[in-house]
Amino acid sequence: MRSKVVVGNWKLNGSLAGNENLLRALLREIPRDTPVACAVCVPSPYLAQVQSLLTGSGIGWGSQDVSRYEQGAYTGEVSGRMLAEFGCRYAIVGHSERRTLFGDTDAIVAEKYARARAAKLTPIFCVGETLEERERNETEKVLARQVDALLQGGAAQLGGGIVAYEPVWAIGTGRTATSAQAQEAHAFIRGRIAAKDREIAEKLPMLYGGSVKSSNAAELFAMPDVDGGLVGGASLVAEDFTGIWRAARDAGKGK
Repeated sequence: MRSKVVVGNWKLNGSLAGNENLLRALLREIPRDTPVACAVCVPSPYLAQVQSLLTGSGIGWGSQDVSRYEQGAYTGEVSGRMLAEFGCRYAIVGHSERRTLFGDTDAIVAEKYARARAAKLTPIFCVGETLEERERNETEKVLARQVDALLQGGAAQLGGGIVAYEPVWAIGTGRTATSAQAQEAHAFIRGRIAAKDREIAEKLPMLYGGSVKSSNAAELFAMPDVDGGLVGGASLVAEDFTGIWRAARDAGKGK
């Protein structure tokens, strides 16, 4: 049985004082022995603070991106090795905002995924279609292209990661895929990977992202191929994020 996973993506948000208040509120609610893998992915300048506050707790931490380069003359880049030195467990790669705003192609995302794994981080590999692509019935075509970019390196590397399905039309818009739409996409992705390696596909955690809230999390997490959430805006509000964590905890008990 796959374990549940809930990861918060703070995006370009945070302050030293606000971060401390938020994290201390989470620590009061989420126990050290949580059955749900729980983490926050924060802007890099806050990694030292997060490491200090969360070490020894039930909440892990990670980065929102990782460089495709290991070291060298790449101003502004942050390598997987550097992130690992701050205790990061996770690194998000291929988020739609990185793809659309900063030019991360499928090939670049695959490189970043490999760098994260080489640094012993758990990459959270994001895939998803735009509203226009969904309306053209191209969802599976887009997902296949994105997943296949990683499969070219062999299905084995996926065994060390997490997949997050985030329909672009649902990110930060307040719109959410229905539980049936999320399940359909997750099942397609899992089937695509299973065609290469069924064992890895069955064990691979797959998260849904896209306006996940405490009010819709339970229904989403009840789906057989939805193993948790990659949470955006709701991860900035302690009550909302802990509500989502509770939904994942309860769904895990039911499966």
